[in-house]
Amino acid sequence: MALKATFELERSELQLGNGPICGVDEAGRGPWAGPVVAAAVILDPDKIPAGIADSKALDADTREALFPHIMATARVGVGIAHVERIDQDNILNATMWAMTVAVAALPGGKTERPKLVLVDGNRTPRFACAARAIVKGDARSLSIAAASIIAKVTRDRIMIALGREFPGYGFERHKGYGTPEHAAALARIGVTAHHRRSFRPVQLALGLVTEERTAALSLSDVPLSAA
Repeated sequence: MALKATFELERSELQLGNGPICGVDEAGRGPWAGPVVAAAVILDPDKIPAGIADSKALDADTREALFPHIMATARVGVGIAHVERIDQDNILNATMWAMTVAVAALPGGKTERPKLVLVDGNRTPRFACAARAIVKGDARSLSIAAASIIAKVTRDRIMIALGREFPGYGFERHKGYGTPEHAAALARIGVTAHHRRSFRPVQLALGLVTEERTAALSLSDVPLSAA
C-alpha cells in the first residue's frame, strides 16, 4: 500500500509546543552534472495547499503548478551546492551543507526559527535545533513533501537553463542524470564546467580512468566517495 504524506507528525509536535517545524529534502544527488539543491519548508497549518505529495510521485506540470502555491503560503529556504563543492567535499557532504543553508535561509526573525527539522532520509546535518531523520519522509510528511517539490522544481529550472546554454547534451530532458543520451553526448562533445569530475562517468570521459576500472560498475554508480 502506497504511503500518503500527512500533517499528523507536525500537528502532534505543534501541540507539544515544538514548533515551528521545518521539512527538508534535496534533489540531484545522483546526476553526473549540475548542482544538488536542498529546500526547507515551514507550512502554515491553516493554509496547506491541496495536492502536495512526494515530488517523485508527481509529474512535472503538477510540481510546477504547486510550486507558487507553496511559495505563497509557506516559509521557504533554498540551499544550492554547485559542482565545485560537490567535487571538493563529496556529494554527501555537499548535500548536508546545502540542507543547512536552506534552513538558515528561511525568512523570519530569531523567534520564528524552527525548533524541529524533519529531514528525508536516514541522517541529518547539524542544525541549530533538534532534527529527526525520516526514511521515505517525502511520502510521509507534508512538510518534507513540500520541500521535495521546491527542491525538484528549482533544480529542474536550473538544468533547463543549462540545456539552453549547452545545447546537445539534453540537460533539459534528463536533468543531468546518467542516461544513454547523456553518455553519448559526453563521448561526442566532451565535458562542461557543470559536470561532476568526482563522478566516474565524467572521469572516464576525461580519460582520467580506464574502461577496465569501471567495467564492474554501472553508469549510475557514480560518487567516488561511495566506492
